[in-house]
Amino acid sequence: MKTKITQKVFEPLLEKTIDESKQGSAYESIIKQPTSKKAYIETYGCQMNFSDTEIIASVLSELGYGFTSNVFESDLALINTCSIRENAEEKVWNKLKELKAIKKKNPGLMVGIMGCMAERLKNKLLEQEKLVDLVVGPDAYRDLPRLIESAENGIKSINVLLSRDETYADISPIRLNTNGVSAFISIMRGCNNMCTFCVVPFTRGRERSRDYRSILNEAQELFDNGYREVTLLGQNVDSYRFDDCNFAQLLEKVALISPDLRIRFSTSHPKDITDEVLFTMKKYDNICKYIHLPAQSGNTEILEKMNRGYSREWYMNKINRIREILSECAISTDIIVGFCGETEEQFLDTVSLMKWAKYDYAYMFYYSERPGTPAAKKFKDDIPEEIKKQRLQTIIEIQNQNSLLSNQKDLNKTFKVLIEGNSKKSDLDFCGRNDQNKMVIFKKQPHLKPGDYVHVKVHQITSATLIGEIV
Repeated sequence: MKTKITQKVFEPLLEKTIDESKQGSAYESIIKQPTSKKAYIETYGCQMNFSDTEIIASVLSELGYGFTSNVFESDLALINTCSIRENAEEKVWNKLKELKAIKKKNPGLMVGIMGCMAERLKNKLLEQEKLVDLVVGPDAYRDLPRLIESAENGIKSINVLLSRDETYADISPIRLNTNGVSAFISIMRGCNNMCTFCVVPFTRGRERSRDYRSILNEAQELFDNGYREVTLLGQNVDSYRFDDCNFAQLLEKVALISPDLRIRFSTSHPKDITDEVLFTMKKYDNICKYIHLPAQSGNTEILEKMNRGYSREWYMNKINRIREILSECAISTDIIVGFCGETEEQFLDTVSLMKWAKYDYAYMFYYSERPGTPAAKKFKDDIPEEIKKQRLQTIIEIQNQNSLLSNQKDLNKTFKVLIEGNSKKSDLDFCGRNDQNKMVIFKKQPHLKPGDYVHVKVHQITSATLIGEIV
């Protein structure tokens, strides 16, 4: 199955969830196809989910579907879901209630749930709530033709079987974002780490790596079609291995495609990232000097309860090693506060870690118990929500200060920036990211366009943005 439509993807890439995950409007940019069938897809969750949506769109395209951003004119409405946090699931339930109301006015509309919630809540979705016509797990997208045909014939259909070998390596994704500059490449699926708070191993299955040759072919094709940045994506990219190729070697192979092709990756597990990866990053200028290294907690006892595989001291040594080898490397993290049994003293260890590490940015959450995880079975979710929220606010304030200090260090520095498109605030300005994944805003010049590289000198900063001028 091969579908080639050159579009773009999304932005950075983490194991964490993205709250602003409505993506229906992205379909306005899809090449219109002569068809009487239209699909509407809305995506929630992590970058892997957005990558999966591009696979789903490719499969639907082969079935003759076009795409619409207006659910009222669709024949098929699919919600690609996330189970990482309770808030993400609540949004999906609310959306399904909206679709149920639409379906009353348009009985021919088929509604489907895809992704992580599909696997976890299949019975409730199909039998108890009766909100959907088809339920499709993350490893069953190839089965969409059969499932849709069943739904068209009035038969509720489901496939949530997990696979030990599915990587969708032979399906060319339909790129959903609009500027044709950056794209995700999924290099592996699933996870073997079994962190006690996480549902991913249960909703996405065991870890398996994609053939590096298919990854290189996809990266080359993207570059040939004008893309200038790829993000290698996996739940734990550092454990990638196919035949004799490990992640450091894969990084090098992609970097050698062209010095004009930027490479990013996510997510790295602290216990698996190696010196070989760090020295490969140092060797190639087009491998971005940015690492997302989730800590989750700054307390060793909590890390052990989370089954993270490292101590506070070990993690701090890894940060030191990164900065020793890559002095200009930006580092971001994920933090969870209010995990089961977390004392005030243990929380303060997280506070001190954040002050010590001085992360460039961080993704911060308070713990929400996910049914079926080891933590839900072994521990009591005993921290009051009010305390969780207070702790979260504390670390947000620390990180805001960290981010501001990080950006202040960039004043009067000049960075190579890849133009992504117009600034959100003004069509007179371009925006793009530097090597350290920081957003840079600068005035447009007539001869420049998205996909071009420019050098920008920073003269103003906020806690989230660098502002400068082309030099």
